[in-house]
Amino acid sequence: MKDQKNKNLYYLDELSDYKVKSDDPDVRGWEVIDKDRRKVGKVDNLLVNKSTEKVVYLDVEVDSSIIEANHKPYSGSASKGVHEFLNKDGENHIIIPIGLVNLDADNKRVLTNEITHQTFAETKRKERGALVERNYEVVVLESYNRDENMTYPEDDSLYDRKEYDTKNFRTS
Repeated sequence: MKDQKNKNLYYLDELSDYKVKSDDPDVRGWEVIDKDRRKVGKVDNLLVNKSTEKVVYLDVEVDSSIIEANHKPYSGSASKGVHEFLNKDGENHIIIPIGLVNLDADNKRVLTNEITHQTFAETKRKERGALVERNYEVVVLESYNRDENMTYPEDDSLYDRKEYDTKNFRTS
């Protein structure tokens, strides 16, 4: 596991000097809805890249329908091995890049207009509060990239997608 001192992503609730700006919606607790208007889960936390001081992922506790679908997680290319891992009991969280969601503030929902329920069911999950390492990010992004019309950069320019700016989160 990556050394805690060198980690890049932090849960917002780990950062005592960060909070959601009062005039911006705090999406924690909001339902997450997929492309077909099915419930995916609810936002449990926000993941902040401290280097860029931006929120880059939503940490989502998945709905039981995702877990009950019991699909094997997707693994990118055959050269990497197909279905190299399985979700285990207690792994009931996924991350969703900020750039793949829209907010429905009136109904307090997060909409993922590009990702299907099946794709979420086939995405590698993690335990609540687990360290998010780069290899997990890559596996998840490869899984989401399977849906139509979605492309991701092959380098770290993922963080150049839509992100919340620090000014919306930092308290001082």
